[in-house]
Amino acid sequence: MRVLGVDPGLTRCGLGLVDGATGRPPTLVAVGVVRTPADLDIARRLVLIEAGIVEWITEYRPDAVAVERVFAQHNVQTVMGTAQAAGVAMLVAARMGLPVALHTPSEVKAAVTGSGRAGKEQVTEMVTRILKLPERPTPADAADALALAICHVWRGGVTNRFQQAVAAQASSRGGRR
Repeated sequence: MRVLGVDPGLTRCGLGLVDGATGRPPTLVAVGVVRTPADLDIARRLVLIEAGIVEWITEYRPDAVAVERVFAQHNVQTVMGTAQAAGVAMLVAARMGLPVALHTPSEVKAAVTGSGRAGKEQVTEMVTRILKLPERPTPADAADALALAICHVWRGGVTNRFQQAVAAQASSRGGRR
């Protein structure tokens, strides 16, 4: 399974792509950041983010997109921009026929480090180890996007297989439970 992780943000939208399969550690495909100038109006910044995500999906052809679920922060302006960027990522993926999964920051941290309260440094360190990278991915948005993709490979794959098994069982019974 190839997963595109998206760490949404207006200034820096992290993108990380990994390949993964049951019983094998995930491997890095690509990592980067879509940057937008702070002096542009929000609508134009969202268009730039959209173009960047479309370009990545077109070039790398992921099987799924994992987006960080936006949670309430004290700074309403920051959370609004993050939510808008997350919405663009979900819209692009859906338009391109890809399944979208949302993962909370604590889910991602727990999947990658074993603790839902891990700091950014610990997440980056574990992403570097899991993917056997020669150096740490930077900026933090890029590392977070890779952590999202890893989380989805490890957690999303199980959920998807479970949902497929339930659907197959229901169809074999003719839709009866």
